[in-house]
Amino acid sequence: MAQAKRYVLRLFISLKYVTANVVDRQSGRVVVTASTVEKPLRDGLECGRACNAKAATAVGEVLAMRLRVDGLAHEPIHADAVKEVEKKGFKNRTKVWAILNALRSHGVNLHVDDDGDHMRHV
Repeated sequence: MAQAKRYVLRLFISLKYVTANVVDRQSGRVVVTASTVEKPLRDGLECGRACNAKAATAVGEVLAMRLRVDGLAHEPIHADAVKEVEKKGFKNRTKVWAILNALRSHGVNLHVDDDGDHMRHV
């Protein structure tokens, strides 16, 4: 039997904000979060009326730092890239990948499920 995916990355992308959460599926709680809604992050960016891939990268970097501080950077964090892009729309594809790449480049043990596995669970 496959190992359960305990920590899962969830993304929320709107025209104005980018938020990334790592959810512990065992407890159902958000364990780490980063968002352009946060004043320190927002003030460091020039989002204006819309956030771009640069803002998404900054969110990924802050999330990676917080994962390291909490001792979770070496735990497997799972993300379904295809599902996230489909949910967020094609226009947000660069933002999704900016977050994923920032996490990877900052040493997070990220497992990206981008192989198109769309099997329905019974």
